Amino acid sequence: MTTLMFEILAAWLVAILVGVPIYAALGLAAVAFVALAGMPPDIVPQKLAQSINSFPLLAAPLFILMGNIMNSSGITDRIFGFATACVGWVRGGLCHANILASVIFAGMSGSAVADAGGVGALEIRAMKKAGYDAETAAAITAASATIGPIIPPSLPMVIYGVSADVSIGGLFLAGIVPGLLMAGALAAMATVVARRKGMPRHGFPGARELWTAYKRAHWALMTPVILFGGMMGGIMTPTEAAAVATVYALFLGLVIYREFDIRHLPRLIVDTVETTGMVLALVMAAAALAWCLSIARVPQTLAPFIVDNIGNPLLFLLAVNVLLLLVGCFMEALAAMLILIPILTPVAAQLGIDPIQFGVIFVLNLMVGTITPPVGVVLFITSRIANISFEAMSRAIVPWLLPLMAVLVGLSLWPKLTTWLPRDVFGF
Repeated sequence: MTTLMFEILAAWLVAILVGVPIYAALGLAAVAFVALAGMPPDIVPQKLAQSINSFPLLAAPLFILMGNIMNSSGITDRIFGFATACVGWVRGGLCHANILASVIFAGMSGSAVADAGGVGALEIRAMKKAGYDAETAAAITAASATIGPIIPPSLPMVIYGVSADVSIGGLFLAGIVPGLLMAGALAAMATVVARRKGMPRHGFPGARELWTAYKRAHWALMTPVILFGGMMGGIMTPTEAAAVATVYALFLGLVIYREFDIRHLPRLIVDTVETTGMVLALVMAAAALAWCLSIARVPQTLAPFIVDNIGNPLLFLLAVNVLLLLVGCFMEALAAMLILIPILTPVAAQLGIDPIQFGVIFVLNLMVGTITPPVGVVLFITSRIANISFEAMSRAIVPWLLPLMAVLVGLSLWPKLTTWLPRDVFGF
């Protein structure tokens, strides 16, 4: 069966290269394996149904809906205004405000695309108006958007936790320190770029204006507090927190800020259903193929081979980082996760790598892939918002990849950066 599966995977790769949709190629590969292995054909629909019968997976559409509501409720404007008041007075201040706003928004949306398309659009417009060149504005916006899926809540962490059977609460906690490290590394790069380019510097706005900006954004800033407080206090699970956050976002838009038009809700729900449908189609097809891989003993075959030839956990993590960075250049992050998780996680476990550390490294690699050409979806979004060519965007993003790579190296070398907080809180 192992040989049969490798042959099917080769055909699957050819199908991907000729343009067959990834979810269709995954599903057809599973059907082909079951048929050629002489198994009952009803196994595939059973596996498809089982894969979405998951309580944690309910968080996915809720987080997507929450991000859509926040983008339509004036919340992003208040967040960026507060971030600008806090750090906008230093040289290149709007670059730093961009990063800080992404950190705050990350605690609400959990999506790089939502960050880039929501608060990112506001950031780019403000930076261009203040005299920043479009390439720098778009590049820092794209780079800081990768923080969104690392700091909780995080849609990719939910998908990873469900697929790899790892605690989603533990993954959420593990992402806090790496997310802040990413922000700090990007801020350091922004300082260097600001001095080199002679970016504008404004005076400190004063305590009164800072307080005014905080009051204007206070209820929006309480969203991460409610989410973390509820999860850490044992009041709600990550899935329940997603539901609470969605209701809270709706409450802010309708009652507190009164900038959300209830007539837009049906359209946002339809958008959420469309996005969720694409996510679930990938999850279902990938789960069916993952089951086929397990039956064909592909992970069991590859794991000893990799362990025997690599053996060292650090060398394995280096190989995984290189592989995922390359895959991220050509494949959408969610699809890459669902394909590679069942293959790589058993090897990581056999080498004694903490599953939470591996999960954060896995997600961060693929988030960096969203800002690398030729398939970086965040690059496409930010280049379109900034009205620059994709080629110019691809050149502008290169310096901002360096601090993210530095964080990735740090997470690989020092596991405690990702594991100490979950262990202190949950005892993992």
